[in-house]
Amino acid sequence: MCGIFCLLTASPTQFEWNKTVYEHLKRRGPNWSHDLSVRHSDLCCQCLFSAHVLHMRGVLTPQPIEDRAGNILLWNGEVFGGVTVTPEENDTAIISQRLMSCSSPSEILSFLSSIRGPWAFVYYQKDGDYLWFGRDFFGRRSLLWKFDVGFTTLTLSSVAAHTSGPDQFGWKEVPAVGIYRIDLKAVTEVVTFELYPWEKEGYDLTSICSDTTQVPSGCSAVLNQSGLLLPSPVSTLNTSTPDSINETEIQANLHPSIKDLEQLLASREKISEVNSLVDVLSEAVRRRVQSLPFKVEDYSLDTDQATIAILFSGGIDSMILAALADRHIPPHQPIDLLNVAFKLQEPKTEKDFVKNPKKHKNKITRPAPQTSSPFDVPDRITGKAGLEELQALNPDRRWNFVEINVTQEELQKMRRERICHLVYPLDTVLDDSIGCAVWFAARGTGVIREGDQKRPFMSTAKIILTGIGADEQLAGYSRHRVRFKMSGHEGLVQELAMELGRISSRNLGRDDRVIGDHGKEARFPYLDEDVVNYLNSLPVWVKADLSLPRGVGEKLLLRLSARQLGLGQSAVLPKRAMQFGSRIAKMEDSREKASDKCTRLLSA
Repeated sequence: MCGIFCLLTASPTQFEWNKTVYEHLKRRGPNWSHDLSVRHSDLCCQCLFSAHVLHMRGVLTPQPIEDRAGNILLWNGEVFGGVTVTPEENDTAIISQRLMSCSSPSEILSFLSSIRGPWAFVYYQKDGDYLWFGRDFFGRRSLLWKFDVGFTTLTLSSVAAHTSGPDQFGWKEVPAVGIYRIDLKAVTEVVTFELYPWEKEGYDLTSICSDTTQVPSGCSAVLNQSGLLLPSPVSTLNTSTPDSINETEIQANLHPSIKDLEQLLASREKISEVNSLVDVLSEAVRRRVQSLPFKVEDYSLDTDQATIAILFSGGIDSMILAALADRHIPPHQPIDLLNVAFKLQEPKTEKDFVKNPKKHKNKITRPAPQTSSPFDVPDRITGKAGLEELQALNPDRRWNFVEINVTQEELQKMRRERICHLVYPLDTVLDDSIGCAVWFAARGTGVIREGDQKRPFMSTAKIILTGIGADEQLAGYSRHRVRFKMSGHEGLVQELAMELGRISSRNLGRDDRVIGDHGKEARFPYLDEDVVNYLNSLPVWVKADLSLPRGVGEKLLLRLSARQLGLGQSAVLPKRAMQFGSRIAKMEDSREKASDKCTRLLSA
């Protein structure tokens, strides 16, 4: 993974680094930093390329990488399939070689669409003087852009900097709708992007280019004149619906149990589908835990330093990732389970009720639950229970359950200094809550328990697995249940199609920026192309049965897979959003809505 940056300008003014942007880029890529400028006498513009490399596989390859033909590549990605990269090779070098052999736009598009894995790139093609850039089909790597009209300057960057006050030339996320090309010979006061869209179902290609909210002010986007499309790496979603709809009322008061899953597993058809999902997910995890820049024998048997960490709540998504990682990581290596908790606030006292009797009228007051620690939030409790299940599955593995405890003072400090810049240009209450929770979790600084004792611990794992993509594909959110009640299976299919289509702009760019700030790389097994292909092939009622109660019906196929893997109570835990499970949402204004603009980010 890397921090990449490109500045295209038609102005002769001297470029000066924004200190905050440069520091964030360098933290993303602590192993190598270098700048390279390109200007030709027959061009009216110049380009500055800057790369900051996090070494992940093969021999460290310095970037920007310039080939013998004068092409320049900035690559922030990982190749997990589609293109052959041996363990000894570096994927940046392979990508550069393959791009150099492309002689036409169609060949470049064909090659890029064949890559399986997350990526964002900027590529200067000397033959013709073109600048190409874009993100993968799901947008799993961040890429931002902005255009300064006064200086006729276009900037592309993995990460930006938040500035207080209005900014008419602010940053935007490069939409993951295709690959863009700029003809450098035609750059004047206006920059035009030629778009080569991904072949996605439901795309209105005309509206993509006319949507001025996505394109930087002062720029324009047009479809490429050849009508070329990037072949989609995943199949279209199965939109079939059952002949008859299950009219059974949802019994929310039932307590789901493992026996419910075992009864469903008795079906031979279910067993086949469950085994297929386990197989494809297992392979996705294997690709992501074995593509490492070092040999496993370099780690001594008694070390507690892990190579892989998991954002871990004890819920089904992270439990399955841990169970599958256990299959593919050598048994002497630990696995870090990163569990974040925000300090619980003091419970309301009796005086509060006396002062505001109207506010609390008709409310049933219950004593606050007794906890042994102000950090015993829901995700900490389920995380510890999940740890016990994993220890039962493999008692010989060292599972580093890292308790990451965050106070309000530290949250406010780090939001102001770092996190507000990383979440930007997103700005909602939800972005703030999840961005902060993921940043502290990924940092990996906390304590681990050894018997009755605790000791300080910092995770050294450079790879962090995250469960993003499971809820979006398997109807894990409460809004899916609402849509199902209102519109049945047809409405649920439409909702799931929308979820996967917008995941790049809602989650992935933000989380890549937040996790990358620690010099670590986010990997998303549930968004592996083969996993998405398999889930897209199944009818919706196989993946989820929302006529069943919470804890069973949503993500049903995944819950059955968890039980098949030997997991216990974690397989029937209802979905709990990270902002509530970690209790960060309780630290701030409880009257806020998730979609509100977050004043804490805007004023940081």
